Amino acid sequence: MLSRVAEAVYWMNRYIERAENVARFIDVNLQLSLDAATGSAQWQPLVDTTGDRLMFAERYETATREHVVDFLTFDTDNSNSILSCLNRAHDNARSVREVISSEMWEQIHRYYLMLRQAARQRRVLDRPHAFFEEIKSASRLFMGVTDATMSHGEGWHFGRLGQLLERAEKTSRMLDVKYFLLLPSLDAVGTPIDDIQWAAVLRSASAFEMYRKRFGRIAPDRVAEFLILDREFPRAMQHCVMHAEYSLHAVTGSSTGTFANPAEQRLGRLRAELSYSPIQEIMSSGLHEFLDTFQLKLNQVDDAIYETFFALHPVGDAPVHD
Repeated sequence: MLSRVAEAVYWMNRYIERAENVARFIDVNLQLSLDAATGSAQWQPLVDTTGDRLMFAERYETATREHVVDFLTFDTDNSNSILSCLNRAHDNARSVREVISSEMWEQIHRYYLMLRQAARQRRVLDRPHAFFEEIKSASRLFMGVTDATMSHGEGWHFGRLGQLLERAEKTSRMLDVKYFLLLPSLDAVGTPIDDIQWAAVLRSASAFEMYRKRFGRIAPDRVAEFLILDREFPRAMQHCVMHAEYSLHAVTGSSTGTFANPAEQRLGRLRAELSYSPIQEIMSSGLHEFLDTFQLKLNQVDDAIYETFFALHPVGDAPVHD
C-alpha cells in the first residue's frame, strides 16, 4: 500500500475518533452541570483534556460553558475542535476514495455536511444533548460502516491502528485530568456528590454500565483500574494498546512477541508495561506520573509509525494531519 494512502486512512480514523471523544466529554459535562446536587461542572478541565489550555487562554478570559463549547466544537483555529477534526477527516477520505468503500464516503460526507450546517447556525446550546448525541452517533456509524464494508486488509488495519491509539490517548488524558481534580476532595469521599463525579468520569469514557456490571460500587481506585488495565472494555488503555499492536503486526507480518521496526518495538514495550503493572503499583508510584509517561510513549509510537510507514510520500500530496 502506498504510504500516502496508509497515512490518510490512519489520520481519517484518528480524527473521527477524536471528534467523538470531544463530543462525549462536552456532553457529559453539560449533563453534570444540570445536576443541582453537585453544581460542580467545571469547564476548564475539558480544555485541559484536549491539551489546548494555552490557546484557549489567549482567546478567552474565563472558561465559561459558552466559551468552552464553542472553542471545542466549532473553532477552526483550534486543531482539536470537532469541526477541525471533521474537516481533516473529510479531506483525507476524499484523497483515498479509490481505497475506501462508497458507503464510508457517503457517511463521512453526510457527517461533514451536518456539522458544517450546525457551525453556520451556532445554535448548539438550544438542544446541546441532542446535538452531541448526533455527533457521537455519526462517528460510531462511520466506524461500523468501515468494519462492515471495507476489506480487512492493510488499509483497514492502518485505520484501526489510528483509531485505537487516539482512543487510548484520550482515555489517559481524561482520567489524568479528572482524577487530579476529584481525588483531593477528601470531604466528599463516599458522599452522593463523590459518586456523581466519579460516575461522570466513567461516562466520559462510555464506561459506566460496564464498570457497574464488573465492580458494582464506584471506587476511585477501581475506576482507574478499569480504564487503564481492563483487557475487554474497548476504551480501556490496555485493550486499545493490545489491539493496536495486533493491527500493526497484521500490517508487517511480524510474529507476535517480536519486532521488525521501531514502531513495533515501542508499541510492544508499552503493551508489556501495561500487562505487568498492577494497579496498586501504579497508584503508589503516582497515577499522574504513570499517565503522563504513557502519553509520552504513545507520542513516541506515533512518531515511529510515521518514520516507518509514512515518511516517504510525494511532495504536495501529503495527507491532512496535525
